[in-house]
Amino acid sequence: MSIVIKRGANDSNDAVIRKFQRKVVMENVVQEYRDREYHKTEADKRQERRAARLRKIMKVSRYNS
Repeated sequence: MSIVIKRGANDSNDAVIRKFQRKVVMENVVQEYRDREYHKTEADKRQERRAARLRKIMKVSRYNS
C-alpha cells in the first residue's frame, strides 16, 4: 500500500504536504500501524468489541433519557 501524490503545476510545498497528510488520514495508515504494533489475542479483541458496544449503548441511553 503506497501513497502517491502528484504535484500540480501551481502547488507549493505546503500544499503537497497537506495533500499527503489528507491521503494518509483517508487511508487509515496511522490507525493500521497502531493496530499492528502489538499482538492482540482473540480474547483481547473480543473484549474491545464488547467495550465498544457497551460505550455505544451507554451513549444512546444518555441521549434518550
